[in-house]
Amino acid sequence: MLIDSHAHLDFYTSHPAERDEVLARAYDAGVKTILAIGIGQNPAEMHLALDLANTVTGDRQPRIFASAGIHPEQAHNATHESLAELTRLASQPRCIAIGEIGLDYYHLENPDIETQKKAFIAQMKIAASLNKPILIHCRTSELATPKAKEKYGPADAWADTIALIEEHFKPSGLPGIMHCFSGNVEDARRSLDLGFYLSFAGNLTYPKAQQIRDAAAFAPIDRILVETDAPFLAPIPFRGQRNEPAYVAHTAAAVAQLRGISSDELAARTTENFHRLFPSTRSVEA
Repeated sequence: MLIDSHAHLDFYTSHPAERDEVLARAYDAGVKTILAIGIGQNPAEMHLALDLANTVTGDRQPRIFASAGIHPEQAHNATHESLAELTRLASQPRCIAIGEIGLDYYHLENPDIETQKKAFIAQMKIAASLNKPILIHCRTSELATPKAKEKYGPADAWADTIALIEEHFKPSGLPGIMHCFSGNVEDARRSLDLGFYLSFAGNLTYPKAQQIRDAAAFAPIDRILVETDAPFLAPIPFRGQRNEPAYVAHTAAAVAQLRGISSDELAARTTENFHRLFPSTRSVEA
């Protein structure tokens, strides 16, 4: 049994039955639990993932849990009203985390750094007040366009993310997830020191992703998760296609090979890690 710890299920709308078909394929592939990410296209759509978690039931369908959050690309929309709505959504039982939240210095059109930081801090405070883990999005400007690099200058999204977590979330004693972990071993070490888990996505299977593979081999087995980030980042052999939760099995197999264990053991360990991080999912699934 596998758990997809990060999927954007509300994006499957190309035809009326698409989401049901995606969920059925996931179930048949052994993916029995999915954390649906509640960011939508903007804060007005944060509720969509929780709506799914509260309504998806039936045969050949995984159990769905939800998060809610304001993505850094939408930080300018982290208004008093949207933060209040986030608090309302995150207070509900099947909303088990705040996210994905964090910093993104990659796209030119993203809000300025201070706006992103303000939204990030506000959401960490909400998570701490509700005793909920956070799901971190962190993207640097390393590979950005020249104009984006000029906009963000020498700022380091990893360094800024870690510093803000240390100041505003670590005192809560709560854990979190570094979603789609794309850093190096030192970034992994600093994340683990914060009490966070590292979640690996399909980009780990790409030829140029050696530093991600190094981090996946380095991290303790009890602190790793697997995800799809569907419909994005399909793993090899599906790279370039639309990703979906069923494909998390390919990422899990790649991580298992890196660590010299069987796919079954990797599935069992990452499933246990998820339940430890989110205890309410264990009791519901049992």
